[in-house]
Amino acid sequence: MNLVYDFALGSTLFCFAALAFYFLLQMRTARAGRRLAQITEMQPVKGPSLVKVTGQRLMKALTSLRLHLGIASNDKLAKRFAAAGMRKPDAAEMYLTVRILAPILGVIAGTFVHTNTFLAIVVLAAAGYLGPDLWLERQIKSRRHRIHRSMPDAVDLLVICVDAGLGLDQAMLRVGQELAVSHPEINQEFLQINREQRAGRPRLEAWQEMAERTQLPDVQNFVSMLVQTERFGTPIARALNAFSDGMRLQRKQQAEEKAAKTSVKLLFPLVLFIFPCIFIVLLGPAAITIVKTFSQLKH
Repeated sequence: MNLVYDFALGSTLFCFAALAFYFLLQMRTARAGRRLAQITEMQPVKGPSLVKVTGQRLMKALTSLRLHLGIASNDKLAKRFAAAGMRKPDAAEMYLTVRILAPILGVIAGTFVHTNTFLAIVVLAAAGYLGPDLWLERQIKSRRHRIHRSMPDAVDLLVICVDAGLGLDQAMLRVGQELAVSHPEINQEFLQINREQRAGRPRLEAWQEMAERTQLPDVQNFVSMLVQTERFGTPIARALNAFSDGMRLQRKQQAEEKAAKTSVKLLFPLVLFIFPCIFIVLLGPAAITIVKTFSQLKH
């Protein structure tokens, strides 16, 4: 263990010394450039910051290492990031890079623990490897919950827009613009459907892709209703009105169900926390009086 500890300490000190030397060299070069610009009375040309350049070089090196190890992005990971609302290609690269770098840092950090070093290395390495995946899953669930909460408002606004004479595509675009501040997630989904349709994708496929991306019962039922309306030629206004009424009734029933469960959920805090306090307040003075009375009888 002492050999591992000495190796980790030496590697860490060497990395810090190399980074410090690199930063000092860059600062000296930048200082010389500013001095030269002052002498020649020219404005210095501002390039990318040192932190940004260092981060880009580090990302390139780690990406190259990841590709050599055979770890690359796939369609499943891209769908997970799309479900989390992260559609930039750099997001998957950053995720994979962090998932490789975090266990290495966990191993290095675990070597500094003097007691149970091997256990600390295993725990920190596992936490570094599983941490990004847990964070991504949390982001997906959080976004789905926000979309679930925004669906009633979106459907009501769709009903209003369609009744006013707008087509379904224009109504979805308009509703997305109106909900951009209060519900940005549903705005992103509606705009994504609009972009896919402009790119030439069929309307039904764009809707079904939204249902697969969100994995929510409300959105799946909404897309199924739109698909049936499109195929069978049902009036869209009537279908949206019926779907809105059904969703409102479902939300009312869910609220009543949660209200009915409240009395059962309150039973445990009452028994564990509130009732003991009441017993202490009510029976405490009587217990003190009884103790004093028995002590006087003994004397």
